[in-house]
Amino acid sequence: MQHEETADLPYLRKVVGASMAGTVVEWYEFFLYGTAATLVFGKLFFPQTGNELDGVIAAFGTYAVGFIARPLGGIVFGHIGDRIGRKSLLQFSLMLIGASTFLMGCLPTFDAIGYWAPVLLVTLRFVQGFALGGEWGGAVLLVAENSPNRSRAFWGSFPQAGVPMGNLLATVVLLVLSATLSDAEFLSWGWRVGFWLSVVIVGIGYYIRTQVADSPIFEAAKAEAEQRADAGYGLVEVFRRYPRGVFTAMGLRVAENILYYMVVTFSITYLAHIGVETTEILALLFCAHILHVFLIPLVGRLADSVGRKPVYIVGAALTIVWPFVVFPLFDTGEAAIILGGIMIGMVIHAFMYAPQPAIMAEMFPTRMRYSGVSLGYQVTAIFAGSWAPLIGTALLRSYGSWHPIALYVAAAGAISLVAALIMTESKGISLLAIDRADRESLA
Repeated sequence: MQHEETADLPYLRKVVGASMAGTVVEWYEFFLYGTAATLVFGKLFFPQTGNELDGVIAAFGTYAVGFIARPLGGIVFGHIGDRIGRKSLLQFSLMLIGASTFLMGCLPTFDAIGYWAPVLLVTLRFVQGFALGGEWGGAVLLVAENSPNRSRAFWGSFPQAGVPMGNLLATVVLLVLSATLSDAEFLSWGWRVGFWLSVVIVGIGYYIRTQVADSPIFEAAKAEAEQRADAGYGLVEVFRRYPRGVFTAMGLRVAENILYYMVVTFSITYLAHIGVETTEILALLFCAHILHVFLIPLVGRLADSVGRKPVYIVGAALTIVWPFVVFPLFDTGEAAIILGGIMIGMVIHAFMYAPQPAIMAEMFPTRMRYSGVSLGYQVTAIFAGSWAPLIGTALLRSYGSWHPIALYVAAAGAISLVAALIMTESKGISLLAIDRADRESLA
């Protein structure tokens, strides 16, 4: 139970496990799509123009659809989740993303049904993105609202660590398939296996989530909201009452979101473009994801110790520098040096990603926290992460050089650095105190 300074740690660990289980599943499926967009979809679901990058660009266009759907999912799930609770919506989102991912593995190709192939792919991608849009806010709030004030960033970082774990799982599946099958077999049917396997891990994640309940602080806020006509919730209310929180959260997300997809998705395209083998790229990403999993909770603990603000400032500032260092490393073609460049990107990303759940949860009162957190987190994805691999590939195609791509990433870093400098430090703050202040302002 959430107190001013204590928590039921055995139950909190169970809540963390439930949140992570779903996050692992959902990001396994999301990353599987991103990797397949680079390796498979451009060749199988779109007409061929003679330039391989054209198919990849088209596939990344469908990749972006998932991100465009995410804010819609965040708005809908946030609105309902602030009213009825986090747990039931998390179970629904898990089933929705599992069904859409399984069906992707069943789709006929462009050669079989023509333009219906990309239409069906885009439709399923939209459903997948919609479900993920509601997932993140609910998962991190389930943990944040059950965490003690002094260690909220640490516990809240565990669902974040579920993201590289999901990516790790997807990378392992694709690595095994691409290593054991010929290129023709992988392109013909092997890639589908990864999508079908989602059924197994969705079932496991769903069961784990049945074992937890909504937090006491949410139940109290829900009971109070039912008695107060003036205590609104949802999209309009959060923009009306806490616009600074929403826009600061969006600003913080820009560099983190763009950096991540340049590291884990665009790097596959860039390295393949300069002649690095697919299996080698996936093996390097596998190592980098392992580092990321262990690093995120460590940075979360650091954010509880020194504060959210200095940790985030370091991450945003280093994002500006990273691309000018990493692309020359990539161009060497040496596996160990490439791995170093990817790992540096993961370290920088962790400095921004680990404290995000605590930072965003501490920006909003309980009655509108799901809406505020989902908006701040998901809306940014429309113009940040969704377009990052597409913009990177388009710049590579147009200029044949990494320099414009580096400037693009550096600009994103500058935006988040400004947001980090102006945000309010909230280390150790009580969520109950935030709710009290909200009640007083309403009164």
